[in-house]
Amino acid sequence: MPYQHVVNKTKFMADGRKYNTWQSSGWQKKSINDSSVNEARALRIVEIISDFQGLQRRIAEYAPNPAPEEYFEEGYQVLRQCRADAAAVLAAPFPLDFSHVSSGSGEQEKRQLQRIIIDASARRFQAKRIYLRAVAAVRWSNTRNLILQGEQLNQDHAAQFQQADNTLRTELAAITDARIINDFRNADTEAGFWLQDDPPRATILEWIRSHLA
Repeated sequence: MPYQHVVNKTKFMADGRKYNTWQSSGWQKKSINDSSVNEARALRIVEIISDFQGLQRRIAEYAPNPAPEEYFEEGYQVLRQCRADAAAVLAAPFPLDFSHVSSGSGEQEKRQLQRIIIDASARRFQAKRIYLRAVAAVRWSNTRNLILQGEQLNQDHAAQFQQADNTLRTELAAITDARIINDFRNADTEAGFWLQDDPPRATILEWIRSHLA
């Protein structure tokens, strides 16, 4: 995975950071002097990629296995689409310079790290959206299983299944871009991460349109 080169390089850079103190719960920084900003960017990349990889692992755990007569039910279609979308995020091309973070001038390194932060942030955003959709679909599947209680599917279950379908649609509609951005911003802020170069929503959505459309 091209990102692994970036992770290895940025971890090495971050080891030389000039942060005064860190708290054990989340690597919270107290201060950064100006000469350490690229190290802060490098560490931010590691943090974002770690989130992204964790989300991808959790999505991979949700493997739909419906009975043949349920294959085309709405929730199972959502789960299959989530797995396909997660694969597409991984398959989206990485810029060639991602395989090597420059050790040249500070300004050149800055621009390169900023590009990587945008790419990593957009992939993390998309993975979070996929993950939330997958969770909703799994919840839908679990609800159906509770309704069936091991019985064969029949018309007696129709009303309860319709309610489960309606709940799924409501939960999917609640997964908005603003919600995802706010969730990340709140979690990252609480953890004390350096967020100065995190891209705005418009930049993230433009990356998704240009790489995953």
